[in-house]
Amino acid sequence: MKRTPSVVLGLCSYTHDSSAALLVDGELVGFVEEERLSEQKHTKLYPARAVGWLLDQAKLSASDVDSVAYNFQPVRYLAESPASLRMALSPMTRDRSLARAHGFAKVALRTRRRLRILGSQFPSARVTPVLHHRAHQLTAFAASGWEEAAVLVVDSLGERQTTTIAHGHGIQRPRLQPLEAINDPASLGYVYGAVTEHLGWRRGDEEGTVMALAALGDPARFRHLFTTAVRTTVTGFRIHPGYFPTRTLTSGYPRTSRRFVAETCPERHPSEPLTDVHRDLAAALQERTEQVLVHLARRARVLTGSRRLCVGGGVATNCVSIGKIIEACIFDEVFVPPAPGDAGTAIGAALAVHVDGRSPRPVAGIARHCYLGPSYEDQPLDLTPWPGLHQKTLGIETAEFLADQLAHGMIAGLFQGGVEAGPRALGNRSILASPLEPGVVERLNATVKFREPFRPFAPMVPAERAAEFFTLGQPAPYMSMASGVTHLTRERVPAIVHANDTSRLQTVTRSQNPFMHAVLTAFGRRTGIPVLINTSLNVKGKPICGTPEMALDCLANSGLDALLLEGRWITK
Repeated sequence: MKRTPSVVLGLCSYTHDSSAALLVDGELVGFVEEERLSEQKHTKLYPARAVGWLLDQAKLSASDVDSVAYNFQPVRYLAESPASLRMALSPMTRDRSLARAHGFAKVALRTRRRLRILGSQFPSARVTPVLHHRAHQLTAFAASGWEEAAVLVVDSLGERQTTTIAHGHGIQRPRLQPLEAINDPASLGYVYGAVTEHLGWRRGDEEGTVMALAALGDPARFRHLFTTAVRTTVTGFRIHPGYFPTRTLTSGYPRTSRRFVAETCPERHPSEPLTDVHRDLAAALQERTEQVLVHLARRARVLTGSRRLCVGGGVATNCVSIGKIIEACIFDEVFVPPAPGDAGTAIGAALAVHVDGRSPRPVAGIARHCYLGPSYEDQPLDLTPWPGLHQKTLGIETAEFLADQLAHGMIAGLFQGGVEAGPRALGNRSILASPLEPGVVERLNATVKFREPFRPFAPMVPAERAAEFFTLGQPAPYMSMASGVTHLTRERVPAIVHANDTSRLQTVTRSQNPFMHAVLTAFGRRTGIPVLINTSLNVKGKPICGTPEMALDCLANSGLDALLLEGRWITK
């Protein structure tokens, strides 16, 4: 009789955003992205530090792991090779058909080798490859805590799939009914990444910069181009290869065509200044992305009949598009998990193995949890490597102290508790500032974050006060939704309003983060405005600080005034 796996290690590894999650008898021990511990942003290396921390937390060794769940299935890549060869029949795709077939076959073989390598590290474990989009779906649905919901996943590529719709059921034993799938080369993530690269930013990292730039442009200039290049259909969308040539999975093949360049602009070098054509191109790309995502959300509503929607995949990090779905009133509520991108599939892969193993143990520790990584409470702190820093221990009124410092114009880092899952700092690895301070956005961009001056900053607000300042009308716990703002916000807190009249909002409840809720409340008593700027504890090009050493480096090498690190106030 087959033994039900009780220790399941979920992995995202060897592609980008390496991470690990551990389920023991269905309960999530923890989840962490390797970059938060290794300081290598978007690392694709095996997440050795993450796995070590998880096993240590559970007091287990590698030999105790029953199953390793990997977030890709190699056989699914192979299925694309014959389909790619058929592209030779069309003059639009003929020139890439052989390279595409070879690229997908090569990745299939490489993925098989990776599975064997993983198996050698866990002698008692069975290695189970999980369909990539299924892992995304399970992550999004299980994190919602809902009994039933539509699930929409949109990314660049998972084996062959780029967009899927499913119907989720069950809290204790989440299960999914797949309903519809769109395969590559129809990929919104591919298009957005291609234009990001064309505009001079790093694909797979700086799409958010393009989203911010879009607010400064006029989409009308290139609206017709994107309507032609990304055409909606009854069941989804398709991509015109004349603008975005088909993917090959092989380096050396550009993602935009000569026609695209001729009808837009030459590729921008990162050192070149931004002009109106770049802003307008970003605006048209963003507008079309929003339109297609709303179209897909309507399709999910029709297929499932559900009143709630979970959205996952890398494109789900496009908070403005998520805001548009909410504004369209297709669903009563929309949910995006804290880690909607590939890193989060480590959780979904582990869940898939647990559920398929028919374990009687219910799933626990995932729904509405985001502080899932290592914490460093009660650890001694040695400032010897940072001779310019000084510390003092604070008393029990730490929240009041921090609120007072922020109200007097200080920009402070905050390092407390477990590190957040996903790309957003949610109050445990944050940089906080008063939005009432003159020039705060300019100062943050220029001297603290070292990033583009047009980049906006996100606000956080107690959930019970959110309606006074924002029009979203639903919780936004993971800073994944852009919200409209009220007249009060425009008048009193313009620093947190972007050029498109929205803010990427985080609502904070006392149960989610008691300390951050107390800081916001105390700041509100002092200023009349319970809203703070919250950005991630890092500088551009570096990952969010997962360790005290990373946080201290950030303080020492940026324009931060101070750092509150587990009850210790550290200044320069």
